[in-house]
Amino acid sequence: MPSTANTLLVNPTITSRGNARFPLALLNLAAALDRHGDSRIIDGNVDRGFIDSALQALQDQRYDAVGISVMGGPQVAPSIALSTAIRERFPAMPIVWGGYFPTLYTATALSAPYVDYAIRAQGEDTLPELVAALRGEGPGLAQIDGLSWKQDGAIVHNRNRGFSRGEAAPALPYAKLGDPRQYLGRSFLGRRTASHQAALGCRFRCTFCGVAAMFGGATALPTAARLERELRYLKEELGADSIQFFDHNFFDREAEMIPLLEVMAKLEMPWWCYARADALLNLSESTWTLVRKSRLRMAYIGAESPSGAMLKDIRKGTRPDQTLEVAELCRRNGVIPELSFMVAPPQDTVHETEQTFEFIRELKQINPQSEIIVYVYTPLPEASRHEKDRGKRAAMPLRDLHGAPVLFPRTPEEWTQPQWVDYACHADAPWLDDALRRRIRDFVTVLGCRYPTAQDLRSPRWAKRGLSAMAAWRYRYRRYDRPWELNLANWLVRLRRPQVSGI
Repeated sequence: MPSTANTLLVNPTITSRGNARFPLALLNLAAALDRHGDSRIIDGNVDRGFIDSALQALQDQRYDAVGISVMGGPQVAPSIALSTAIRERFPAMPIVWGGYFPTLYTATALSAPYVDYAIRAQGEDTLPELVAALRGEGPGLAQIDGLSWKQDGAIVHNRNRGFSRGEAAPALPYAKLGDPRQYLGRSFLGRRTASHQAALGCRFRCTFCGVAAMFGGATALPTAARLERELRYLKEELGADSIQFFDHNFFDREAEMIPLLEVMAKLEMPWWCYARADALLNLSESTWTLVRKSRLRMAYIGAESPSGAMLKDIRKGTRPDQTLEVAELCRRNGVIPELSFMVAPPQDTVHETEQTFEFIRELKQINPQSEIIVYVYTPLPEASRHEKDRGKRAAMPLRDLHGAPVLFPRTPEEWTQPQWVDYACHADAPWLDDALRRRIRDFVTVLGCRYPTAQDLRSPRWAKRGLSAMAAWRYRYRRYDRPWELNLANWLVRLRRPQVSGI
């Protein structure tokens, strides 16, 4: 066997070319693999012929394995198409699925004949060890933590791998993407917005969250020196003028955040990040001065619900009053809070939904600039939660409209059915009836027209003002039902919807 390990990494299509951002997961995997060999990245978000490109790459060069990054929802179908094409043309090629889908639904992924291995949680150590094992080097398959695989027709789950803080991670190999500048997109932050991930994980363990299932409550922030080095490359070498952080919880502990905020203030790049309401409320005034200096423009905050009981049930760790407080705090400091809510839970579905609508109205009175994103509550099945969290709190019984238990898909193909794609995208759930679906859709339409998102750079200002005026009476008098005139106008203007296409 040749001396150098070689791995093909593929990110199947999940968004439009215009919305493509750096495939950060594959860049980190490539950096890890290149310590021991070589790798190639094919990104289906910019290469619409990614299946043909992958097949051609396998024809032209020897690879030890193909690693496919799979997110639930619309990425499952193209992942299946790619995997089946590879299995048909190169039946002996090991196919590895990694990412959120195989982490949350490991047995489901491995039920497919075209998936040989599934990597659970972080793969920067697991994948290089797997490639070495496939080459007959290093420990055997059974000794690789974080790996699930097949043996004599049965699925084997190795023990979980411990959290990797990534402190010694090498620089990301952006050159593997061809021209990295094609990933810089125009947004309300700037003309050349780059995506980046600095912090990993989240120390909170919300029961509905894939991050909690992936990292099990572990988290790590980068050093200030590393963050500055990485962002300077994006700014000075690629020409980025703003940053969208795909961190899971950028604002964690204040003392650790201050050096990172100082870096952001030094670089003068407007930025967006995820944050928690309680974390922002706990920042000192001196740190908020630094936040303003750092040019934070928007923070995505999971408000989830106005119900304290529901927040407790999902282990969110925040309170409704903190959501109201953080909206006012952000207003005073010039930061737009992008607040997400989960409506239509399995229990008390209609009342909880209407209560959320009223809470959103209260938020808009406090801070009219608050961005509101409305999702349907779609909890993870018990088996998908991190092993440390399973069984700790009795999960809500999930039943459909007819009272039957909700049965989650058992194959990747079932997850491509429209109702399950919508479930994975927090757009629908089996316990919703048509009337409630329409009620949610109509409320979101009226709200979105009354308060067009600041992220919409495409729609002309006059159109947004006109739609806002048209929606004013409906919003004021709570006449959300069947806003036909707004739907018609929106069809013509096509306002941006943050829950579908954010920055």
